Amino acid sequence: MNCLGIESTAHTLGIGIANQEDIIANEKDVYKPEEGKGIIPREAAEHHKEVKKEVLKKALKEDEMEKEDIDIIAVANGPGLPPCLLQGVGLARELSKELEIKIVPVNHCIAHIEVAKKETNAEDPLVQYVSGGNTQILSHADGRYRIYGETLDIGIGNAFDKLARSMGLEMPGGPKIMKLAEKSNKYIELPYTVKGMDLSFSGLVTQASKKHEEHEKEHIANSFQETALSMLVEVTERALAHTKKEELLLTGGVALNKRLREMDGKMAEEHEASFHVPQNEYCGDNGAMIAYTGRLYREKAEKEIDIKPRWRTNQYKTNK
Repeated sequence: MNCLGIESTAHTLGIGIANQEDIIANEKDVYKPEEGKGIIPREAAEHHKEVKKEVLKKALKEDEMEKEDIDIIAVANGPGLPPCLLQGVGLARELSKELEIKIVPVNHCIAHIEVAKKETNAEDPLVQYVSGGNTQILSHADGRYRIYGETLDIGIGNAFDKLARSMGLEMPGGPKIMKLAEKSNKYIELPYTVKGMDLSFSGLVTQASKKHEEHEKEHIANSFQETALSMLVEVTERALAHTKKEELLLTGGVALNKRLREMDGKMAEEHEASFHVPQNEYCGDNGAMIAYTGRLYREKAEKEIDIKPRWRTNQYKTNK
């Protein structure tokens, strides 16, 4: 079975293909906002509309495949930005009608987890899922991914981007903040907001943005990164101690952060848990993770689907 997966929840239009054994194609095109601006949903959707046919062509060419060789379509129909989601779902509907095949609705967050488990061979991990719009600590139990803790406002990736924009840095901001932080070992006190098992990043962003005019950018970047990641590792460690899981899995776009990998790795080792991160290609948004997850949950295929912009991770019933 060949499953074609479509990702369009935010800035990335990605198309991947997975068969019974493996991922065989993973193509994408990323919308880049003007300097100093974040994602403008209408503009991102227009970008996806312009590039989706070309990305599809590249994905099929990757394995010398024709559209007729596709057996099922998967699409990330939530959570995400409605204008962007509509572009992906629109393409899925178009292909479904043309090829007379069904569509598998895929939760974007679940796809990040499932492809990471596949790539790392993690079996039953505690999951630290960190991206632009999401920050959650989860594990699987009784047919769903259960959330132990999460952000109460913005995702950690969004927090990095907001600080970067206030500093006049190009998007995406996370890698720029990480690079700046590597140049500093000075810490400037910033708000540390952990509420039980949940996190809040908005106050941290506000204070760091105000202070960057008083201090060198690299010192602010280091202080912000250390504070945000320490908050995240604290709640993750508490969940790991509570669940007694033997594996910790880091996934999502912010999984590319070297300092987070270092902190997670040390924490997991202290709890005698193995630490796993997928290869970089599968950390950020991509179509391959949708294709793989669609094939995994192919029994959920439908003739018609709609978008679910606020679809929560723990609302997705798995087949385990």
